Amino acid sequence: MKKIKLLAISFLVLTVYSCKEVKKEKEKVDEANAITYTVSQDSTKINFTAYKTTAKKPVGGKFTKINIKNAKAASSAIEALDGLEFSIPVSSLFTNDATGTRDPKIKEFFFGVMDNTEFITGTFKFDSEHKCYIDLKLNGVLAKFPIECIVTEDRYVTFKGILNLGNWNALGAVASLNKVCEVLHTGDDGISKTWSEVAIEASTYLK
Repeated sequence: MKKIKLLAISFLVLTVYSCKEVKKEKEKVDEANAITYTVSQDSTKINFTAYKTTAKKPVGGKFTKINIKNAKAASSAIEALDGLEFSIPVSSLFTNDATGTRDPKIKEFFFGVMDNTEFITGTFKFDSEHKCYIDLKLNGVLAKFPIECIVTEDRYVTFKGILNLGNWNALGAVASLNKVCEVLHTGDDGISKTWSEVAIEASTYLK
């Protein structure tokens, strides 16, 4: 009888141990096969469209460098983006101007008259309805910048929004740029205008 009990106990112990080992192996396989999302800095791009003249003539440009901070692997695209920090060196501004005079003017007479303009910084966040916005710091002012966030099936993410520079107390910088570009920003109606709204379009790839 004792032998039977010992055999039964041994069998039970081996069964429990085997189940635990199988569970551990399954957890390892599940972890290895888990789908994760991580922002790729190398694929991240940011473009902008500013406007001049009363006819709102577009002037396109981009920043050629963006620094991504605290990128993390997450189980969803929203989780990977939520809390992601970035900084954009203003010096990386590029508008592909053939004359070579536009970029220096923007850097000196627009960004140059702002406070703390070496970098534009921000943090991606999502509200309770999963709508995206950026806590954006520009001209020494931190303000909320709502943006549209679209994630495609092939893991590309695009962001679109209209930046109203008045929300960052930057209308003085707009006026400064318009003054130095008065002739170039004058339309057929004889009025010189630089718009305070800037369209932003960015994209990134989630590894």
